[in-house]
Amino acid sequence: MLEETYGHTPLEKMFDKADVYGVGFDKQRAARKPLRLGIIGAGGVAQSKHIPALLRLRTIWEPVTLAAVSSVDERSGKRLEQSYNCRWYADYQQMLQREKLDGVLVAGPSELHVEHAIACIQAGIAALVEKPPSRSLSEAARLCRLAEERNVPLMTVANKRYSPPYRGAKRFVREGPLKDPAMFCGKFNLGYDYVANLLQDGTIHLLDLARYFMGDVRAVSAVGVNKYARNPSAPFDNAVITLAFVSGSIGSIYTASSALSLKPWERVEIYANKCWLAVEDQYELALFDSEAGPAKSWRPVVPNTLIFDEEFGGYMGQLENFLQVIRGEESPLVTGWDGYRALELCTAAQQAIESRQTIALPLPEAASVD
Repeated sequence: MLEETYGHTPLEKMFDKADVYGVGFDKQRAARKPLRLGIIGAGGVAQSKHIPALLRLRTIWEPVTLAAVSSVDERSGKRLEQSYNCRWYADYQQMLQREKLDGVLVAGPSELHVEHAIACIQAGIAALVEKPPSRSLSEAARLCRLAEERNVPLMTVANKRYSPPYRGAKRFVREGPLKDPAMFCGKFNLGYDYVANLLQDGTIHLLDLARYFMGDVRAVSAVGVNKYARNPSAPFDNAVITLAFVSGSIGSIYTASSALSLKPWERVEIYANKCWLAVEDQYELALFDSEAGPAKSWRPVVPNTLIFDEEFGGYMGQLENFLQVIRGEESPLVTGWDGYRALELCTAAQQAIESRQTIALPLPEAASVD
């Protein structure tokens, strides 16, 4: 039942076994091979999302250790060192050389993702790279090919794929009743004034979800306006993107950096034959599959004091998949090439806005936008 797997901890374990917080001994998880992770770029996302996800996994018996972090910010680095009993390095190269790491989360500035990830791959260390994997398609492709040549796991952060509501939606698309969907619709707001690239720094998540549910894209059209010009470095603050999928299906995404970010900021709808579903704010999944029968909806059934953002945001599932890929026990749900394709959609959308033309895919790797 979808209800039983909607969260990371099965409801039977939480209630029937009185393990409300999900911390009871997990023999199967505890028996896994212990792994040591490092982080390059311990900024806000790493500290507020990825590290809490790692600590929560440790709480439920995942044998993983945060061994080291690399940050150019000495004050932040030393605080992390003291808080999590890990070693801090100002120089990420020293961290890679001195620590015996099984995997590294690459979470520094986007412009440095490829440099940092290549260093990991060359050292034989698996890498999980924050989005976008690069600002350049050619550099992203170079990274993916190097990982293939060295046979080193490379994954791209796409945490929404691991979020319970989207996992449930994927089941409906994969197994029915929404097989062979006709249309994808998405909304995404990113109302932070510091955001310079609405597509690569935010909407890339929704573009990745469009591929995840609907398959590859063959053409992209888009229009954009800089209606309020609040950020002088941003070329537009509102955009509408139209997608034509290889399957013959269609999609649209509307996205804004001038709106509020939190009331609500995200919605996905998928339409099939006589049924459709909606995921509201990465929280509630609703299925409409009958004219006469009731709508069906799923949302957290435990008090919100027990809902962990690192779990419902998909960060725990993503990190656990990365660990299992390193162990050779699972395949990656999102690869380096998936990150490349999401960046390709961002690039095509921006080209379409600037040229006012439909952009055919795949793009040449040399394609870029200023």
